[in-house]
Amino acid sequence: MRLSEPRVTPLPETELTTEQQALIAPMKQRYGFVFNVLKTLMRNMKLLNAWNGFAGHIMGTSSLSPRHREMLIMRVGWLTQSEYEWGQHVLMSAPAGLTHEDHLRIKEGPKAAGWNELEGALLQAADELLDDTIIEDRTWEILCRHLSTEQIMDAVFTIGQYNMLAMALNTLGVQREEGVPGFPK
Repeated sequence: MRLSEPRVTPLPETELTTEQQALIAPMKQRYGFVFNVLKTLMRNMKLLNAWNGFAGHIMGTSSLSPRHREMLIMRVGWLTQSEYEWGQHVLMSAPAGLTHEDHLRIKEGPKAAGWNELEGALLQAADELLDDTIIEDRTWEILCRHLSTEQIMDAVFTIGQYNMLAMALNTLGVQREEGVPGFPK
């Protein structure tokens, strides 16, 4: 973790409003606890409510396959050194079919052995967007051979959303929950 303690402490569950309790109820029922990112963002409910719809699209209704979405999120987590983001998506990527070996290759990047053309191009797109805020022509052409316009747009916005979230996680000092893995050594 880049910070060893939070700069903005997660909102204790004992201080939640009725609105906040309703917001966390599905997560608490599904996982048995509330993620620190949500308890931290509940310190600014206007921001959280505005962001939640966008984040919900990326995670729930995006046209990308879950595997490709998780690959992009994890690459952003690695490149931004957002250990919270990385760890959460190590867990979330398992149902999408990603393995520990895939995680190591995501860390290595688009040139790692074993990616197919599309997967390498998706990781390359993340690298290019975070480095220079544009997908280069060669990468764009590969993406266009494999994905629809809607999928490419969802890829760009997935990378952007998780870059923005990584900035917040790193800066606010959101800490991993117990049992959430950190970066591979």
